Amino acid sequence: MKIALMDSGIGLLAATAAVRRLRPDADLVLSLDPDGMPWGPRTTEDLTERAVAVAEAAAAHRPDALIVGCNTATVHALTTLRALLEPGIPVIGTVPAIKPAAAGGGPFAIWATPATTGSPYQRGLIRDFADGVTVTEVPCHGLAEAVEHADEAAITAAVAAAAALTPDDVTTVVLGCTHYELVAERIRTAVQRPGRPPLVLHGSAGAVAAQALRRIGELPAPEAAADGTLTVLLSGREGVLPTPALAYEEGRQLPAISPAR
Repeated sequence: MKIALMDSGIGLLAATAAVRRLRPDADLVLSLDPDGMPWGPRTTEDLTERAVAVAEAAAAHRPDALIVGCNTATVHALTTLRALLEPGIPVIGTVPAIKPAAAGGGPFAIWATPATTGSPYQRGLIRDFADGVTVTEVPCHGLAEAVEHADEAAITAAVAAAAALTPDDVTTVVLGCTHYELVAERIRTAVQRPGRPPLVLHGSAGAVAAQALRRIGELPAPEAAADGTLTVLLSGREGVLPTPALAYEEGRQLPAISPAR
């Protein structure tokens, strides 16, 4: 079994780690776009063009499924990618976990990039899945970029700024950008208020990994031998994980258990 994941940068690490937990025997292809990142400020047409190139580079390795490990790319390019690759290669997008957060009933916040915050896409998800629930959209200025570069000072500042915009009564935070899942515990610490119940965080990585297995008719097998291989593509060229990836546990685990071939 071979599963590919794509993103402009290392935001795909959270979903990669989730796939690894479910199927440590799966071969992985990580397709990044260092030549074109960041994707967020690009026009829809430009972003889609970059995403198609990254997806085609991954598809050349004949994966059984492709995970779009990026919220922004899912919003703008998922339809195009599915038209291009399916049914031969199932394409799984990443959607903010607004539905399960709303099911909790309490007021919740959605931390997302400034471009996604307030967008018709996110507002549509809130309307469809969180009607009647108090939702605060929190723009996280610079957080994805700080995580991408493993810039500790910038991460701390961006998390603190977003936490200051998060109401005190929030019981749950939706992590609306895959990069944020790499610093989830720092977000929890910043938002948790003294005397309040433990904060609930909702990411997308686990659900996306499980959906990828369902789409190809496979079951989780966390007890399988950890012998899956790792291939890294950098704007189509075979390479190694970017150095900042090793600042996160999700990145450090990959070279240790995934000999590239």
